[in-house]
Amino acid sequence: MSRLDHHAAPPAAVMMELMMGAWIAQSITAAVDLGVADALEDGPASGDELARQLGVDADALKRVLRALIGIGIFRKRRDGRYELNALADTLRTESPVSMAGMARWVGSPQHREHWSHLTDAIRTGNAVVPAVRGKPVFEYLAGEAELAEIFNAAMTGVSDFAIAPVVAAYDFTGFDTIVDVGGGHGRLLTAILESAPQARGVLFDLPEVVAKAPALLRKHGIEKRVHIVGGSFFDAVPAGADAYVLKNVIHDWPDDDAVRILRTVRAAAGPNARVLLIEFVIPDHDRNFHGKWVDIEMLVVANARERTAAEYGRLFTQTGFRLNQVVDTVGPISVVEAIAV
Repeated sequence: MSRLDHHAAPPAAVMMELMMGAWIAQSITAAVDLGVADALEDGPASGDELARQLGVDADALKRVLRALIGIGIFRKRRDGRYELNALADTLRTESPVSMAGMARWVGSPQHREHWSHLTDAIRTGNAVVPAVRGKPVFEYLAGEAELAEIFNAAMTGVSDFAIAPVVAAYDFTGFDTIVDVGGGHGRLLTAILESAPQARGVLFDLPEVVAKAPALLRKHGIEKRVHIVGGSFFDAVPAGADAYVLKNVIHDWPDDDAVRILRTVRAAAGPNARVLLIEFVIPDHDRNFHGKWVDIEMLVVANARERTAAEYGRLFTQTGFRLNQVVDTVGPISVVEAIAV
């Protein structure tokens, strides 16, 4: 529908609207930073009540809400009070699939500064974070505790967004042991094991990351089915499983590092083991696709990239795997399946 609108409207007006997307994103970030959606969690409130609760200027808050309501975020009742709608609910911190972390990451001053150097990234083909911060992005985040917390919350929200479509689209019931490589606190592995009750899991990530996993596993009653292992996927991963899942891992790295990771997995995998990459797969068309914009994010921050199916196939060929199939989901994420050869 948006493409039809663009064809019908004057080109300059369409371009103006597209560029205003930056203002929309920053207004969403401000609403999350202030906690507007969280404040409305218990029910509607007037603008003055919200302003007092949040400690902000009432007129400025009403103006931002007016703009957000115009694009379908939040709702104003006939009595003048504001309330959540479906889109605004995703901005709550405790929403089942929360986009609050992503809003804070995209709109953080540091990340806005990174994107302001996109022109330089295009000129050089290199990520801007090392040039601006003096170190690669993950090293930079390690020294910025508050920003790292925002980033981790953003990645958790994105992970939650993708989990249900992946588990619905791919059949995990044929595996006995599934290793989630770079699996964080185990949200994806939990969903996989709930869909495959006969399987056992191994959660593998950096020691400081998996240290926080037991509470989540206990919450879902699967702690006895999961073995937790700390380590680096550049060194070694747990051996002997028949499936290795890597969700949004390979896209974080340039080709040389991606090959190193996959070779480490291949060294641990037995004959005919599957490696399952859960990633955006760039399609062979010129239509808009979420992953094409994430690809620019990877260019800006990490010298990394989203890939086509053919590009994943070439990575597999170098690392002892063979591309078997790409399983699409109802969302923009796919499951790229390869077999150890």
